[in-house]
Amino acid sequence: MKITSIQVLSRAPGSSNSSPLAEAHDVASFSFYQRGAVTEFLSFLAKTVSDRTQPGQRQSIQEQNYIAHVYARDVGSGPTKHTLVGVVVSDAEYPVRVAFSLLNKILDEFPQDKRTGPVAFPQLATYLQKYQDPKQADTIMKVQQELDETKIVLHKTIESVLERGEKLDSLVDRSNALSASSKMFYKSAKKQNSCCVIC
Repeated sequence: MKITSIQVLSRAPGSSNSSPLAEAHDVASFSFYQRGAVTEFLSFLAKTVSDRTQPGQRQSIQEQNYIAHVYARDVGSGPTKHTLVGVVVSDAEYPVRVAFSLLNKILDEFPQDKRTGPVAFPQLATYLQKYQDPKQADTIMKVQQELDETKIVLHKTIESVLERGEKLDSLVDRSNALSASSKMFYKSAKKQNSCCVIC
């Protein structure tokens, strides 16, 4: 999972031409000679999808191995009103919910009065690094991962915990910790439950 680019663009009301305001790219995985072309392609992709995203709309567009997650919102009022568009370009494995959570955060923090760029917004580079691991950046994903790990432990049956060849029935019979009535309860409960098993 990887984010390759985060960009913020602006568009005047009624216009379909977005202007770049701020951007941060992580193209270190490409060869030195490819980095310029990749950065240029990422800027072109962001502008293209930004031009075609209406205010209030969220969409994810796949292009080759990349997915551009786009969110546009109107900001300002009167003569300062314009559309601010955030674009996160990631690989296909990156969680969509985390990408849009990041876009919300960026558009909330971005200076609303900026309509033409470039704009100094160093937080983009920080977010680009922080959100590379979505589990660390996103609390809900982190909790979900912890729950999934717990679920694996909970799904083990008592038989899988016992040593190979051991059966719970023989352990109950040999146990000194259980009273005769507890042993009787276990056997009768097992007998009642076994009547409902369909083979």
